Amino acid sequence: MTAKILVADDEQNITKLLRLYLRQEGYDVVVARDGREALDRFSVELPDLVLLDLMMPEIGGFEVCTEIRKQSDVPVIMLTARSDDVDKIVGLEMGADDYVTKPFNPRELVARVKAVLRRREWDKTEGEDGPGAVTVDDVTLDPAGRDVDVAGERVKLRQREFDLLEAFMRHPNVALDRERLLAMVWGEDFYGDARTIDVHVAWLRDKLKAGKPSIETVWGVGYKFVPAGDAG
Repeated sequence: MTAKILVADDEQNITKLLRLYLRQEGYDVVVARDGREALDRFSVELPDLVLLDLMMPEIGGFEVCTEIRKQSDVPVIMLTARSDDVDKIVGLEMGADDYVTKPFNPRELVARVKAVLRRREWDKTEGEDGPGAVTVDDVTLDPAGRDVDVAGERVKLRQREFDLLEAFMRHPNVALDRERLLAMVWGEDFYGDARTIDVHVAWLRDKLKAGKPSIETVWGVGYKFVPAGDAG
C-alpha cells in the first residue's frame, strides 16, 4: 500500500519541491498551507506521516503537533527555519519523531521519511509477532497490546516512550549509552540528536514514578533500568 504524506508548509516552493521528490519515491502527497488546513486535512486524509513546518499562519506548528498527538501517534517530522536547540527540544516534547532544519537537501529529507516509515512498520510487526510481555517489579509491559501497567494502573505512553521503556526493561541493570538507545528505539538510520533520549527519559520517569523500578543516570554514559531490589 502506498504511504500518504501530509506536507504542511506555507512556502509554495517548498511544498512543490517536496511533492516532486516524494511522488518520485511513490508516495501519495497531500498539501496544507496553514495550520488550520493541516488539521482539517489530517482528519480527512489520515496520512501515514506528517511533514510539519513550525512557522505557519492561522495555527503554528507546535500547536498543530499537539492537536495531532491528542488523536494519533502518526509520525511527525518537523521543519524549522531556525537551528535553535530550544525549538528542537520543544518539538520533541510536543511529540515529534524527528526534525529537519531549513534549508535542507530534499534527498536527505526523503531518506528520513523512509527511515521513520520503515521503523513504524517494524513497530507494527513487533507488536504482532515479537516477544511477549515483560514484568519488572510492579511494571508490566505488553508489546502485543502496547499496554503498560504501573502499580496496578494502566499508564498511557507515546509510541517512542513505549519502545524506550521496552528497551530498558529487556536490559535491566545494563548501562545503555544514548547512541545505542537511539539505534534500538529509533533505528540505525535516525538522523536526530542524542538529546532526544534525555527528553523521553524525563517523560518516562514522570509516568513511572508510582512504580518501584527506576531509570538511573549513568554519568558519562547514559541510563540504566534498575529494579527495586538492585537499587544502590
